[in-house]
Amino acid sequence: MLKDSFFHTYFRSLRVVDKQVSLVDNDLLKFVKLEELVLSANQIKEIDTTNLPPTLKVLELYGNKMTSLECLCTHPPPRLQHLGLGHNKLLGPLESLYVTSDYWPNLISLDLSFNDLTDLQGTVSGLRTLRRLRLLVLQGNPLALVSCYRGFVIDGLSGLCVLDDITVAPSEKHLFRGLSHSGDLLAHEARLVVTVGHVRGVLDSSVLDLEPGPQGPFITYSYYVTYEFVEDEGGERDEYGRVPAEIVKPLPSTEQLGEDIPKDPIKETEDSVGSGLASQSQSGELEESSASAPLPRPIDSAEELAKLRPRLDPRLCPSPGTVLFSTVRKPWSDVIPCNYEMQHTLKDLVRLKAFLLSGATVTIVAEKILYWPAVPPSPNSPSAAKKGTGGKDEKGKEKDKAGKGEKEPAKEQKGSKKKELRKDLRQDPPVLRVLGSGPVALEPLLSGEPFVSTVCNFGVVRTLETDRLTLYRDSKKNKSEKAKNAALEARKSKTKLPAASVYESDYRPDPLTVEIQIQLIQDRSTEEALRGLVP
Repeated sequence: MLKDSFFHTYFRSLRVVDKQVSLVDNDLLKFVKLEELVLSANQIKEIDTTNLPPTLKVLELYGNKMTSLECLCTHPPPRLQHLGLGHNKLLGPLESLYVTSDYWPNLISLDLSFNDLTDLQGTVSGLRTLRRLRLLVLQGNPLALVSCYRGFVIDGLSGLCVLDDITVAPSEKHLFRGLSHSGDLLAHEARLVVTVGHVRGVLDSSVLDLEPGPQGPFITYSYYVTYEFVEDEGGERDEYGRVPAEIVKPLPSTEQLGEDIPKDPIKETEDSVGSGLASQSQSGELEESSASAPLPRPIDSAEELAKLRPRLDPRLCPSPGTVLFSTVRKPWSDVIPCNYEMQHTLKDLVRLKAFLLSGATVTIVAEKILYWPAVPPSPNSPSAAKKGTGGKDEKGKEKDKAGKGEKEPAKEQKGSKKKELRKDLRQDPPVLRVLGSGPVALEPLLSGEPFVSTVCNFGVVRTLETDRLTLYRDSKKNKSEKAKNAALEARKSKTKLPAASVYESDYRPDPLTVEIQIQLIQDRSTEEALRGLVP
């Protein structure tokens, strides 16, 4: 019974998956009763539809290398009810011309997911001619990132029952009524909101520094979070009116408190190499660079200059095609609240899709800045002499005023002197140190998830010794009444405080973590989609 004639007339379904198929020849026409053909995960770029049996009802070509539907439209199977072309390379606005009833009059289900289709309005216009279409999958395409995507498709295709594997509810049809008629007014752009929450487990680096002497250095530490993102079409903006984003400059400038520093060619050379450079030891830990030295060291040759360039930690620089955004710098605390929210609006949807597939990098950075008193003038200089005589005159005036009972102006003068000293401090370039860095997967946003929320865990960076030093420093501050009240409030609110005596066996420090969420904004009604548009 196993003759060729029986063999070709018996089978109604044929599956050839992941077999490196690149060509479909006319031998397939011998299967005269074939209704289902699955050729997924192969190397097919084009198909000659004259070689497809006219009896086909299901054709699946997932995961191939097809760049256009045009080859399927030369002689399409007239009875086809399902066409699956997901995970190919379909792109270009002309693809909407090949999804009409002229070629697929009986099509009920169409899967074009995870291609590079960008023309939402043109695609819906072509699909509107498919009167029998009930199931449609477009997620994973750049056009599905547009905020009005779901509502526009639902209103444009009134007979649709399932969109992206989600049943179309009657309430959705009501909420998005009339949206498809406003296609020319809609902004075809994607909106994403990045939220950075709390940072925990940060090492307080200040406890490792010595107390500053009269000549400094006075050291400040601040901490912030950076993340990569595709650059906004119109630059940075925050429509939420909350904490604005900073675009991180990889080479921070040198500034002096209260006044500008005159330009120094040696200083400028160091700044061009990268102010606040961080060197990396063999163990992978970052070491502070010579940028924290009180005086800049001249660079003798171009070779020495070139040696300094690789010391900049690559995690402090954005990847190609992205911009580095950062939260506001905050002082150390056991839990650092970033309170950061930023909306990104993008029109280049293909570029955005590529970014979501690759994911973002989140980094926690510690910034150390040293302040030094300005170099005092030499005793023989005229200015010093004037200062000396001026000091005597002031003393004499103070004595006279003291005899007359005038003490208040003297106090004010003392206060003003302190402020002047503060202005005289000069600032070294910031020394940046990466505390933790890691990727955040954003591909779920392409698969229909409304947001990605995660806690990035970079491991434990604190030690028993540093926590003891922090506890000792805080206990000294608690001697003031204000600190005592704060401690009482912390106990009432059950805030976690370090124990006075910590045993090594019981020591369980919190890991370095940061909370981050990326949300893809989707309009929930016609009114919301048209909000802010001028008629």
